[in-house]
Amino acid sequence: MKDANQFSAKATMKDVAERAGVGLGTVSRVVNGFRVKDSTYEKVQTAIRELNYQPDEYARGLKTNRSNIVALIVPTIWHPFFSQFAYHVEKELQQHHYKLLICNADGDASNEIEYIEMLKKNKVDGIIGITYSDIDKYILSSLPFVSIDRHFSENVYYVTAENFVGGQIAAEQLLMRGSKQLAYIGGTNIYENETVLRKAGFYDYASKHGYSVATLDMPEPIDNLEGHIKTFIQENPELDGFFTVNDFMALHVMKVMQALGKSCPDDYQLIGFDGLKTAENQDYLLSTIAQPIDQMANAAVELLMTLIKGPEQPSSHRVVLPVHFREGGTTRKKLIKTKKRP
Repeated sequence: MKDANQFSAKATMKDVAERAGVGLGTVSRVVNGFRVKDSTYEKVQTAIRELNYQPDEYARGLKTNRSNIVALIVPTIWHPFFSQFAYHVEKELQQHHYKLLICNADGDASNEIEYIEMLKKNKVDGIIGITYSDIDKYILSSLPFVSIDRHFSENVYYVTAENFVGGQIAAEQLLMRGSKQLAYIGGTNIYENETVLRKAGFYDYASKHGYSVATLDMPEPIDNLEGHIKTFIQENPELDGFFTVNDFMALHVMKVMQALGKSCPDDYQLIGFDGLKTAENQDYLLSTIAQPIDQMANAAVELLMTLIKGPEQPSSHRVVLPVHFREGGTTRKKLIKTKKRP
């Protein structure tokens, strides 16, 4: 075996194979992101590090017709859910030896269309999209595209959480903890997505137990959000149990309530949706219906890798993952049995 000092010139794939004690084809599989045994993968990666082997990305792309890049379209990087989701997507892609390219759509459908065109030109191998824009006609079932929370007219694969069940859990928890006057606050996008099921589930549970729900459902994009919330609360001062479409909306409710001199959970209770934290090992920002963000990211990547590598297709176009109530200090501790109103 050659000594590492002999590789002053640029190391080749053949050199890596010799150092790792494996065949050239095995090194090629590792470099191109195909699965091999863990022990073999470690041998090859060790050899790559020792030899400082740098794959020729351009030549590799021409040979495999792949870029080993996946694009993630998010509406905005400012929203904590999208940031957390991107973190877990990148982490999972690394296991497949893929890199992540983030597209911050910033509410502009043309940004999203540009990335879809890149996919068509083989500049990215696939796209994971969280999109609420008018891009339906650009999404083709023949392209490796996985959607989050939204289905298209094409038969596109998508990942979602139990949104309807989450709404039911939120209503149940508020009533169990003593709330009497329920409210839902959210926004509605003109392009249908599964987040509308959160409100539907909340209504369903409340109605079955004899409770009505006051509603503030604002068309998106929302201008003067806190102004709308303030007016709604002032017009309905009796409300004491709030469920919001996401945690971000819940934080705005808390800010408005604080300005009105009300504290949580003494004067009212509040449950959001998403399960956001300031850091992975920190507490939840508020009581919430937590989505399994890491599992959603992993499922989206696994679906996309199957579509990219083919020829087999995923068994189902829709992956649904469970949600759970998580205490975050904006609901009371004492539980009471939920009863139907007489």
